Amino acid sequence: MKTVDRKKLLALAGGVLLASGAFAAPSGRMLADTCAGCHGTDGVSNGPATPTIAGISKTYFLSAMLAYKYGGDEEKIEQAAKALGVDPGDIETLPRTSTVMARIARGYSDQEILAMADHFASKKFVGHRQKVDGELARKGERLHKDNCEKCHEEGGRVGDGAGILAGQWKTYLEFAIADFRSGDRAMPKKMRAKMKDLSDEDLEALIHYYAGQK
Repeated sequence: MKTVDRKKLLALAGGVLLASGAFAAPSGRMLADTCAGCHGTDGVSNGPATPTIAGISKTYFLSAMLAYKYGGDEEKIEQAAKALGVDPGDIETLPRTSTVMARIARGYSDQEILAMADHFASKKFVGHRQKVDGELARKGERLHKDNCEKCHEEGGRVGDGAGILAGQWKTYLEFAIADFRSGDRAMPKKMRAKMKDLSDEDLEALIHYYAGQK
């Protein structure tokens, strides 16, 4: 092979490599960086109205994002889960209403959402130090054990099938509870039944209990 031909071949090979790199799928870390404006670096929220999503389970993240993306359409969510190699039975199909999050979710492919889910699940949850009422927190602990521990295990620290509650911002917890109470946010049947038996004072106590944990 002539020298000039070898040079052309090397140049062509280099161009192919550059092109393949340019079109490579973005990593979960790169995709997750777009969430930092609201949810903080690696999902640790700095804004009291926004939840920390670092450390939440892969399936919980997928449940939330697919619900936003497909508007709670169970068939589409199930199809997406199967295509991603995820058991549809592990994905919650409750509808989520948020204009902002729905628009954001629709901007990602299902594979990109999966990559973000893996990224955030690999991160450590960091609780927030904040002032709470000690008496209310103690009452909330009792209420949690009687009503919530079965799903929100270890005092709300485990986020496998549900979101992590312990250490979340108090303001975010207040907003979330208000949305559940008003019906703006759907609840699983078991949670709905429990919420009916809890007064506003009980819910405030639970909020102080969760917010007070590190």
